[in-house]
Amino acid sequence: MTLDELKHAQRQRLLFLDRCFTWRGVARRRDLTERFGISTAQAANDFRAYLALIAQNAPEYDAHLKAYVAAREHQPIAPSSMLDVFGVLDTTSDDELPAALPRAKRWLDPYVATVLHDAISNHRKVRIAYTSMSSGETAPHWIAPTRFIFDGESIHFRAYSYKRGEYRNFHPARIEPENEFQAGEIEAPLPLDTEWHTLSIIWLRPSARLSAAQADVVRREYGFSDDLLKVEVRKALEFYLDRRWGLNEAGARLERVRTEHLPIEAG
Repeated sequence: MTLDELKHAQRQRLLFLDRCFTWRGVARRRDLTERFGISTAQAANDFRAYLALIAQNAPEYDAHLKAYVAAREHQPIAPSSMLDVFGVLDTTSDDELPAALPRAKRWLDPYVATVLHDAISNHRKVRIAYTSMSSGETAPHWIAPTRFIFDGESIHFRAYSYKRGEYRNFHPARIEPENEFQAGEIEAPLPLDTEWHTLSIIWLRPSARLSAAQADVVRREYGFSDDLLKVEVRKALEFYLDRRWGLNEAGARLERVRTEHLPIEAG
């Protein structure tokens, strides 16, 4: 049996157990019953299924703690995001103020999304009214959307701009929703989106302004396995990486050493 062979609901419970063992070092049946509202019998079955997935260094039952305890050499069966990790480490009760900052609610107009998706799916161009955040001007704009993209917080889309004669990243919220959205056929083949089909290999290191001790902290925080941290992203998305990681901000803890660009074969 593998994790992928399990039904979705049980797979989610086993992933939660995995995070408990990895980040808490301990797990009990009530962790499952309280979080997922399942019976004790089902929780016991989930523990058996989880232990069957562990090839070595499996958690062992501690009769004194009445819990399974992870081995010191425990290896998780799946990676965890920081949000996943916080979900098992947070001890705030339901009647307390949350211990996490509220996430900015980025709204996407459903109708605008369907118009863009239709244009992408049917390889059509569409006329939008787009507001520039630099000039404040709202102007008509013929674009040929090619794909949606995600920066970790907000959805954007990639499109060929007939006005600029190049591919650009656009934000759906800047499109005026009260718009006719005139659509049309793309008469001539679009040029290759070179930036999309270019891989940026970015090598990072702790900022040179940091002390040796501070640099070691940064290496631990970002999971350095060597002197440099290697990050790969499409060139078209470099801007979002710089902004999300704060690479261009004063006081940034990471700095670029070099960036290599390699072509990606168009599929």
